[in-house]
Amino acid sequence: MEMVTIDSEFVKSFPGAQLGTAVMLMSAGFLANYWGWASIFYFVGICGVIWTLFYIFIGADEPQNSKLISDEEKLHIQTSLGQIGGKKSLPMPWTSLLTSMPFISLIIVHCCQNWGFYTLMTEMPSYMSQVLGVNVKANGVLSATPYIVMYILSFPVGFISDYALGKGWVSTTAARKISNSIGTIGPALALIGLAYVPAGNITLAVSTLSAVVGLNAALLTGFMLVHLDMAPNFAGTMLGISNAIGNIISIIAPLAAGAIIKDETDAGEWRKVFYLDSFIYIFGNTIFLIFGTSVRQLWNDPKLDKNVENITGNNILYLHFIK
Repeated sequence: MEMVTIDSEFVKSFPGAQLGTAVMLMSAGFLANYWGWASIFYFVGICGVIWTLFYIFIGADEPQNSKLISDEEKLHIQTSLGQIGGKKSLPMPWTSLLTSMPFISLIIVHCCQNWGFYTLMTEMPSYMSQVLGVNVKANGVLSATPYIVMYILSFPVGFISDYALGKGWVSTTAARKISNSIGTIGPALALIGLAYVPAGNITLAVSTLSAVVGLNAALLTGFMLVHLDMAPNFAGTMLGISNAIGNIISIIAPLAAGAIIKDETDAGEWRKVFYLDSFIYIFGNTIFLIFGTSVRQLWNDPKLDKNVENITGNNILYLHFIK
């Protein structure tokens, strides 16, 4: 059985990350120009402290503990998570989780997306400066443009996915895979185009970069929602695992780009990075298309999973295969 989630509601919580990235990139250029590069780190640190204070006083780990939402919203969240009557305390099905190919495919596609996304986030200012010859202040604004595009696209992405699912045009699994393909193959093709943008053509380069980054918005209704589709009881843990591994990749990817690019003014060396990112985007999506699913997994309810195993014996392998 496939479970339909409210995509537009879920996606509303994510665009802030892109808006924050855009604001930081724009601010960084001006900060570095007027007060030196060190001021960027002071600014980020101060913002982090302010956010932490807000979180301490107004944050909540459960909807029932929040003082800022209505009873109707609390009921909506608890119903969606199956927490009516109290939060379930279930044993973590570690063996089933870590041997689940659908979950492993989520880890792989998450890592591949982070590779491409964070390579661009960290290396884009250097590309703008060294290849396109953009000055520091303009560099920040132009580097931020693709993330503003992604922020804007995040909203229609959720609405369109909701609409298609509500009309019954596609299954939940199909909707996730279509969105994910747009969010990976689109940037992969745009990166190949970026590799051949003539040096000095800033308008075309920024437009192409905006397509590369902006199309990542489709991933918000792609693999990012599948954790919740597959196993809402353990979605937080699942996302924590895939995100932790993905963040390790986000550290490695810029280092790999730096190892490839020996001369930052050489467009040919940047082309190698863009080709590699394109391949990784497509590879991750291919694994997700083959093994990914939004079908609710038996191990989402360990008691049910155990009962089915006791009843079916050897046939349990068949049940796990067809789900």
